[in-house]
Amino acid sequence: MNFSIKDKIVFITGATSGIGKACAIAFAKEGSNLIITGRRKERLDELLRLITDNYNVKVLAHKLDVRNRREVESFVSGLPEKWRKIDILVNNAGLGRGLNPLFEDDIEGWEEMIDTNIKGLLYVTRFVVPGMVERGKGHVINIGSIAGHEAYKGGGVYCATKHAVAAITKSLRMDLLGKGVRVSTVDPGMVETEFSIVRFYGDEEKAKKVYEGIKPLTGEDVADAVVFCATRPPHANINEMIVMPAVQANVFMTYREQS
Repeated sequence: MNFSIKDKIVFITGATSGIGKACAIAFAKEGSNLIITGRRKERLDELLRLITDNYNVKVLAHKLDVRNRREVESFVSGLPEKWRKIDILVNNAGLGRGLNPLFEDDIEGWEEMIDTNIKGLLYVTRFVVPGMVERGKGHVINIGSIAGHEAYKGGGVYCATKHAVAAITKSLRMDLLGKGVRVSTVDPGMVETEFSIVRFYGDEEKAKKVYEGIKPLTGEDVADAVVFCATRPPHANINEMIVMPAVQANVFMTYREQS
């Protein structure tokens, strides 16, 4: 039986596309009020209109770069009173860059992944969770990856960042034990969003080949899993959920239909 999250305040990072956008819509369908953030203001404005036009919920949209610690701290500490009691934090903002061998890879891409996937998640968590602890309730849901459980060729730094998310999630859960704040991670396999386009620096042809011959997950599939975690009764917690396409056994083995 689902636990109602109607009127709960849900803070979602990286809400401008893919999994983050799908999570925003999925929580809106449940009647949750939303704080949506991302770096692309025009995308945020579009999502704000979509949700307010179709769902009877309140939405606060704010352009935010999670890599900027001072910006994150200023935004969270400056939230209007009615938005401060955040019930659910979805740490979704993240990206991959490149698939080159480590010894040939682009160092700027490493910095971007580390700053977003690890440091950005840490910054947002650090400034949101104290309020949850003070109120004695809350839920942190981190979007990890199968890459946080396994490693693959050309993915050394990306996999390292997602292994870090897994470690941070486990440690945070122990830090919050007995404080009324739950911590979960949803770790998907192949999801067809803008992820591969970003990974290949806008090369859509190369990105398209990643999903040829398979039916990958969608952002909506992952959002369903996130909402499932959020709607468990307060005494229950989904520590970790790995969600894979039916045709993907692990990072190495994917069944592709021949054309």
